[in-house]
Amino acid sequence: MTFALSLYRKTVLPNGIKVLTESIPSIKSFSLGFWFNVGSRDENLKNNGISHFIEHMVFKGTKKRTAGKIANDIESLGGYLNAFTSKEHTCIYARGLEDHFEKSFEIIADMLQNSLFRPNDLKKEANVVIDELNDIEDNPEELIFDKFEEFIFPGNTLSLPIIGTKNNIKSFSQDDLKNQMEKKYTFNRLIISASGAVEHEKVLILVDKYFKRDLGKSTVSRKIINTSSLPAKTEFIEKEIQQVHAIVGRPTYGYKDKQRTAAAVLAQILGEGSSSRLFQSVRERNGIAYQINSFMNSFYDVSSFGVYLSTNNNMIEKAISLILKEFKKLREIKVSDKELKKSKESIKGSLIIGLENSSHRMITMAQSELYFNRIKSVDEILKEIDSVTKEQIIEAAYDLLTESSLVKIIISPKNRALKTAA
Repeated sequence: MTFALSLYRKTVLPNGIKVLTESIPSIKSFSLGFWFNVGSRDENLKNNGISHFIEHMVFKGTKKRTAGKIANDIESLGGYLNAFTSKEHTCIYARGLEDHFEKSFEIIADMLQNSLFRPNDLKKEANVVIDELNDIEDNPEELIFDKFEEFIFPGNTLSLPIIGTKNNIKSFSQDDLKNQMEKKYTFNRLIISASGAVEHEKVLILVDKYFKRDLGKSTVSRKIINTSSLPAKTEFIEKEIQQVHAIVGRPTYGYKDKQRTAAAVLAQILGEGSSSRLFQSVRERNGIAYQINSFMNSFYDVSSFGVYLSTNNNMIEKAISLILKEFKKLREIKVSDKELKKSKESIKGSLIIGLENSSHRMITMAQSELYFNRIKSVDEILKEIDSVTKEQIIEAAYDLLTESSLVKIIISPKNRALKTAA
């Protein structure tokens, strides 16, 4: 069955694969993504990191291609091939010129069906992934977000880091990877999303032509998070660093919650951009932090929401005090019409500007299908943003910015007395 929606087309094949396309006649290139509804959330303590490791290993050789040939076959045609793993998804994607769409499609299909996972390659790539893990450990600006989600999602696999642990990475075997792919990387979890110089019917033909193995079907079973019982707490981590890095926040509404849009507008008002309240208060008026911004990292049923900053050891107490002061203002005083409109326009501007990039459009289509089981139109998203009221902002502020429900994560320099508003 095929559905038409604006410029988009969607087909759900009998084997369960979903094909999404958007033809843009004005460009001569394409963006193509193979998305599996599998990520670190679908792991456990014993195999944490295996999704990310599989993402690495599918580039290391198939029955007909070496790792070098995989890279050369794409790059010799002026294309680009890469991948990423998130807590809920794994994506292998390519960009290229329209004449080379079929070749790029065939290469990724080969990687997904015929990767060898040779033991010697596993050992070498384990060292590469451990080096990547060490880079994260050395980068508090990145590490702190892993730690924050570890603390706000206790007892749920969303608390697990995408990259896994050193012991797990070293222990993965050829059988482990093959078994995980057979169990999780199945047709009904696969979305093929393509934007740009693409033809929907051609993509359907290529699926039939290049997917010769039956990858089967599997059930997506995830433990839904209840965020109402999380207590406020402060966690301290010491590292060999110069600055203090901190997050103040909590879990909140996921993609499926209608209140998420109001929370996104609240985050924009609070700390997105140089005209935001926190940037003006903490950096411009008080000059105590180079980096400060709000964030909302969203999943199907929940999001991590908060404020991140880095500052020097002597200023962290004042910085957190200023953050909490802005939280209080948003809880107690309605935003002005002018500020609300400005924040909405900023979000809409980022959305529309991003859609001028075919890769962004490919990603947006796939994520919309993954989270809503349909492709939401741009007009629908814009209407949702415009519909947010001042009353919804203050309601979201009461829910998200009350101090008694906030988690604070602070990474500080070792062997220094830390001043903080705990």
